[in-house]
Amino acid sequence: MVTMTDEEKVLLHERRGHIGLITFNRPEQRNALSPQLLRELSEVLARWADSGEIRVVIFTGAGDKAFSAGYDISAIETVGPGHKEKKADGGSATPFERALGEVRNFPYPTIAMINGHCFGGALHLALCCDLRVAADHISMGMPPAKLGVVYGPEGLLEFIQVLGSARARELLFTGRAYRGREIVDMGLVRQLVPKEALAPTVFEFAEEIAGNAPLALRGIKRIMNMVEAPEFAGDLKAESKKLVAEAFASADLKEGQRAFLEKRKPQFKGE
Repeated sequence: MVTMTDEEKVLLHERRGHIGLITFNRPEQRNALSPQLLRELSEVLARWADSGEIRVVIFTGAGDKAFSAGYDISAIETVGPGHKEKKADGGSATPFERALGEVRNFPYPTIAMINGHCFGGALHLALCCDLRVAADHISMGMPPAKLGVVYGPEGLLEFIQVLGSARARELLFTGRAYRGREIVDMGLVRQLVPKEALAPTVFEFAEEIAGNAPLALRGIKRIMNMVEAPEFAGDLKAESKKLVAEAFASADLKEGQRAFLEKRKPQFKGE
């Protein structure tokens, strides 16, 4: 049996008492979220949730340049509705949807320790965490409009719930990158700290949380998730899915993907 070294693994995970640390480990790809990484993330979180021993989960990226650049652009089609996989509960979801669900519904608090730049799907994942603390040198943004992607209703609602409607619209419509104090002002993170202070700050925070009553942590989080759960009427949900599917089948999406990989400005035609 061949055992991979840590350098070869796309996802690292470890336990420190009641704290779990998960590291996106693709530094050469700026820790982009590949389908393989997301499947492994879902599996680790499901195991930890079943064990009940992990009372805080911290997410971070390898190195100090990127928490994650977002979903792997070379595989962007796999976040579309045509790439759903069967789940253990009988339902289906893309690897990205499943991973977001595992993060959002992990029974205990989660913290995004944002040690580097954070964009796109990685920013969505960070917003699924209960708490976010970032190094003060990073930038953050949500560029689907620059790629020709229509973001799904559940994701958009999550941005609205965390940021408020006005800020969420600015973030998604412009696709711009935010830096410094404006990251806090937008509500993307709660706190910015110097790079060298990030890990000590987050782990101290996690220790404080993990020392509280497990039943209280689980109960409070579960009730918060229930009261914030999105509710869509059938017709509106069907229309939303159609809009997302049309975007994933569009020539604009392919042009956005090519332009990103070729490092040029895309030429969109609205088709």
